[in-house]
Formats: sequence, structure tokens, C-alpha cells
Amino acid sequence: MKESSAADPAAPKRARVRNRRGEGGRLREDIISAAAELLDETGDERAITLRSVARKVGIAAPSIYPHFPDQPAIMLAVVQREFAELATHLHSEVRAAGDDPREGLYALCRAYLAYAKNHPERYRTMFGGLWMPTLGDNSLTEEDLTSLGSTAIQVLVDALAKCAAAGQSAVTDPPQDAITLWLGLHGLAHQRAVSRTFPWPEESITEAMITRLACLKET
Repeated sequence: MKESSAADPAAPKRARVRNRRGEGGRLREDIISAAAELLDETGDERAITLRSVARKVGIAAPSIYPHFPDQPAIMLAVVQREFAELATHLHSEVRAAGDDPREGLYALCRAYLAYAKNHPERYRTMFGGLWMPTLGDNSLTEEDLTSLGSTAIQVLVDALAKCAAAGQSAVTDPPQDAITLWLGLHGLAHQRAVSRTFPWPEESITEAMITRLACLKET
């Protein structure tokens, strides 16, 4: 008999124990986690279908519908959860850096770049990879898409505002300047991902970019 490949990302799990009454939220989280795992394994949002997710969880595909009306809704939930976890992680790094706003900003920026490096498939999906749903032919709304990432960006805005308040940065519009800094971080993360070899000293480039885009003053 031919053995099933262990590398099959949609290989079914054991039959799932049916949730007791009131445990539907757990199944919803299992569906999101299965979709995220498929994304990590395949690097392709198109591999995430109702059928492949259902097999990953160990349920029948129709069991997904009470929780998600279609595939884009599952992907939205994956991206929303990932942004929330990213925001929590960034905020934690700022706190761990101590009371110096400048050090907190550096810690946040480094943590962002590390996330992009350590979770490339999720990062590409969150920031303009293959997942670019068209409104009108699925359950998503414009607000669903325009609000993505706002919490994570706010952590950066707050960190930059603290630097300005402490006299460590010359920025005058933290929300706008934070977007400028984020675009720089995103560009660096992308370049690292697509370059076979990164020909510049990464640490010094990172520090120089943060210092200049955040308008940090010399200490």
C-alpha cells in the first residue's frame, strides 16, 4: 500500500472530538490556526481552501460555515490575529527595553524586522502578498481591509511620540512620521527577503535608517 506523504500540508488529522455546547469558539480558533499552518507550510494563500483547512482540523468542510462564510473570511481572521500578535509582541519589546524612549524605539524596530525574517509567509500575506481580495465577490468589507494593521502601527506611533516628548527626536507629526519610518522598515525587510546575499552590514544599516527616519538627535 502506498503511504501518504508526511509533507502533505492538507493531510487529515485524526477525527476531531465533537465540541460540547458552548465550545464553538474553540473550533473557530482551530480553523484559524490550521489556515495559518497551511500558509507557513506552502507559502501560498491559494493553498488555503475550505477543504484543505477542514482536513487539517479533522472536520467536514460544511462545519466551517457556521464560523466563516467563505475562504476570504478565514484569511481575514488569520491576518487579523497575526497583526494582533505582532502588536502585542512589539509592545512587549518596548516595555522590556526600559524607561529610555530611544531604546524602546530601537527595540521595536528590531523586533519588527525579526518578525518579517522569522515569519516570511505570514509577513508577505499581511503586507501585500498574494492575498489581495476583491471587494464585492466575497463577505469582506472595505472596513475589514482598511483597519488591518492599525493597532501595530499605533505601537510605533506611540514609541515615536515618546521620543519626541523626551526631546530625543525632532519629529513634529508622530502619526505621519511613524508611517515614514514603517515604510523604511518594510522596504528593508523586503530587500532582505528577496536578495540572495545582503551586501551591506545589516546592523549598521538598520541603526542608520531608524536614526534618520525617526529624526533622532545625537546623544
